Amino acid sequence: MHIVSIVAFIALLAVSVYLFAKKAGEIRRNILLGRDENLNDQPNVRWRNVVLLALGQKKMFKNVPVALMHFIIYAGFIIINIEVLEIVLDGLLGKHRLFLQLLPQGLYNFLINAFEVLAALVLVVCIVFLVRRNVLKLKRFLSNDLAGWPRSDANYILVTEIVLMSLFLSMNAADQVLQAQGSEHYTATGTLWVSNLLVPAFNSFSTDTLIFVERAAWWLHIVGIFAFLNYLPYSKHLHILLAFPNAYYGRLDVQGKMQNMPAIQNEVLYAMDPAAAANAPAPEGAPQKFGAKDVFDLSWKNLLDAYSCTECGRCTSECPANLTGKKLSPRAIMMKTRDRLEEVGKNINANKGQFVDDGKSLLHDYISAEELRACTTCNACVEACPVSISPLDIILQQRRFLIMEESNAPQEWNGTFSNIENNFAPWKFSPDERDKWVSEMA
Repeated sequence: MHIVSIVAFIALLAVSVYLFAKKAGEIRRNILLGRDENLNDQPNVRWRNVVLLALGQKKMFKNVPVALMHFIIYAGFIIINIEVLEIVLDGLLGKHRLFLQLLPQGLYNFLINAFEVLAALVLVVCIVFLVRRNVLKLKRFLSNDLAGWPRSDANYILVTEIVLMSLFLSMNAADQVLQAQGSEHYTATGTLWVSNLLVPAFNSFSTDTLIFVERAAWWLHIVGIFAFLNYLPYSKHLHILLAFPNAYYGRLDVQGKMQNMPAIQNEVLYAMDPAAAANAPAPEGAPQKFGAKDVFDLSWKNLLDAYSCTECGRCTSECPANLTGKKLSPRAIMMKTRDRLEEVGKNINANKGQFVDDGKSLLHDYISAEELRACTTCNACVEACPVSISPLDIILQQRRFLIMEESNAPQEWNGTFSNIENNFAPWKFSPDERDKWVSEMA
């Protein structure tokens, strides 16, 4: 039976790792469908952003109570994985509490107690977050952006965390009773503060029942973790992993700086200085497409942003266009970009590694011109995002395509564009007439 348990665990581990690696590879491929963009400058600043924004969650602390609760969950996820490492090694080697044999008992007891305190805190915080979403019903969680699966996704994760932490504490409580009974393989760990509170509920159980409870909790806990691992790539909680690279590759330009296209800037320069046009070098290669119609036209960083989105809605709650009833929601922009990218990925999978035109595009089929035109380019969404995402960059690129590739703009905008082209200013005055008012005042 012991060998059967080890073989079963190895099979479970292998399948879980394979499925996760397969999906992770597809996500990487999808991200790299985007245009190349060099974001490797100033590595010291980038690593600082990883520490402050991804690990330290600096932006979350604009709301200190919520930030502390979120930090508890995040710290729990990272730190409790040390305990998961022991469980995995126990399963592979057929041991029980392997680290207890390798570490001094006092140190081991301290570590397990720290994990238990974290587990209890995570359990409480998850309950609070469930109440915020489903009882208090905060406005940004009621948005139509989250209708259907996205709203359920958040609840599934919170419930899963509660179940996993409960199993962990129940496993330890049963283990402590078995230690007190002197049961074989259950070596003394010392008192465990949190699970010890549950011990009275297990004292009346027989040794066989306690072993069954402890083993069942152990198996359900690790199966739940492997299931959670393979659920992550399909969930908004993928940001648990992608927040780190996304923080590192965040743009370091002054906030609000737009990524202009040199080809367009040169056209303006040549219009204002025809002499410069005469000496301009000939353009190389085919003309560059203006803006972005589909995910292929966005950069890989835009696509990484889409997969990193936490769907927290802080961007939308700060968006002045959304607050005044416009259709624009920066959160929805990111969610729709990810949905289109996932659809493209499925297309590639179904066609043996090649994308076959499906007659759809991110612009129009997923994101409407009305949404894009509502944006004021104020950068509020970028400032609010806790994981360095820029919905604004995607909006600007799609708006650029609407105007420069489709000539699709409101009449009011067209008048302004015409004036700029002819008069080098938004007004209907030629350059020679702009100072005419001065002579009229004389």
